[in-house]
Amino acid sequence: MRLISISTGKVVPLFGSHHPNYQRVASAINKESISNLDHPLPIEITRLGVSGDEQADPSVHGGIEKAIYAYPIEHYGFWNELLTRETKKLVSLPLGALGENFTIEGLLETEVFIGDRLHIGDLEFTVVKLREPCFKFNAKMGYKGAAKAMLQSGFSGWYLRVNQTGILTAGAEIKVVPGLRMTSIANQNQALFNRSNQKNLWD
Repeated sequence: MRLISISTGKVVPLFGSHHPNYQRVASAINKESISNLDHPLPIEITRLGVSGDEQADPSVHGGIEKAIYAYPIEHYGFWNELLTRETKKLVSLPLGALGENFTIEGLLETEVFIGDRLHIGDLEFTVVKLREPCFKFNAKMGYKGAAKAMLQSGFSGWYLRVNQTGILTAGAEIKVVPGLRMTSIANQNQALFNRSNQKNLWD
């Protein structure tokens, strides 16, 4: 298991017709890889996440409990295939395209539990919860069914709390220290999908 990429983004206007009340909304979902296997630059990680990263709405992204969004690179093939089919354009997503800060390899939602600690390089993180997609994700992907697809597939990724700050570089090894292991990210995703109030994600 390893860290493939570290990405950051700035708050900018996000355009799209994926919500009845918004044609434009502020978002930092557009992330760019600043440290990866081709260019493994050392990056500062603070209690609030990757240095230089921004969030438009701290109530749903960012803060101590959602400092880092991690996403498995194994799911990129799913999204490339889905978006190519739905948009009728060849899609090959760049690292950070799902809005994640950490693109990781070798660890999936079925294997990660709330409370698990991840040792990445010399730093330590705690798994907090899944990522809940919203209409901004639809706009970012250019496909109104993207949020629904994330819930149906279970390919949500998860948020991390930063326990140990410091410097991280792409390529760092990831080690999992199990917590109580009562609820996996996959379990949490299924519970979210079963809630009736989630249907408005794709109406």
